[in-house]
Amino acid sequence: MFKILILQASHNLSDERCEYLIRDRLSFMRFLGLSLSDVVPDANTIWDFREALTKAGAVGRLFGRFDAVLHEAGYLAMGGQIIDATIVAAPRQRNTEAEKQEIKAGRVPEEWRRRPAKLRQKDRDARWTVKYTKAKPREEGAHLVDFAIPAFGYKNHVGIDRVHGLIRRWVATDAARYDGAQMSGLIDKTNTASTVWADTGYRSKKNEAWLETSGLRSRIHRKKPPGKPLPQRTSRANAAKSRVRSYVEHVFARQKGPMALFIRTIGLARATTKIGLANLTYNMHRMIWLARKPTPIIA
Repeated sequence: MFKILILQASHNLSDERCEYLIRDRLSFMRFLGLSLSDVVPDANTIWDFREALTKAGAVGRLFGRFDAVLHEAGYLAMGGQIIDATIVAAPRQRNTEAEKQEIKAGRVPEEWRRRPAKLRQKDRDARWTVKYTKAKPREEGAHLVDFAIPAFGYKNHVGIDRVHGLIRRWVATDAARYDGAQMSGLIDKTNTASTVWADTGYRSKKNEAWLETSGLRSRIHRKKPPGKPLPQRTSRANAAKSRVRSYVEHVFARQKGPMALFIRTIGLARATTKIGLANLTYNMHRMIWLARKPTPIIA
């Protein structure tokens, strides 16, 4: 059953689609150790198993157990750590302004209380946020306008080690949560180096003081002064940091690309399970890639 969840996370499969593909693909059956005459778990069984893991809060412990396997295999957290977050989309909710205000206040709209079937289909934990994207350069002298893209869902906050690119710490929140507030929960104290890379969203006096107190060295991007251009020296320093910090984007590219990470469930607890399984599955794929990577020959 756990292998089925790994298949789901690897290919972004719904429970029904997963059941169908297990029956249809011999490669899936071989991976699960099933023969043509064996009974295949149906969609409800898959849901019940994942729900049991969610209620037990087991995904975090499973992630920790696999991290111990990585350490035993020699993949220690080395070279410092890189922190970032990405938005994980969820189905958009069609709520009225009054319903939105009730949800933000932590209350359940009265109409939903009278209709339990409707309430079960409403995600009260996911949030809207705006993602800003830099505009592409135009002809010289043209004014550049950044793009503001609204998004609804959750966030996957991760911390990876620089040498192996493996996820060492992660936190799941709603999409509107401030990235910088999650930094302390993403720091891996077992990393053999003390340097921390992150973008400007993590730079604050509180975080800088916490890093210094913890004996860590900050390589967080510096922000542009309000109303002033970014000094050339700071711009060059940020560019040098970006060459390292960009490694974390490989994690999100894998999860958003081949894994097509998307939250189909309702509620933060279930979303945390889905995101945790995606992070665990990424580490499994990454470990296989690292094991197959040829060792450089030193003359």
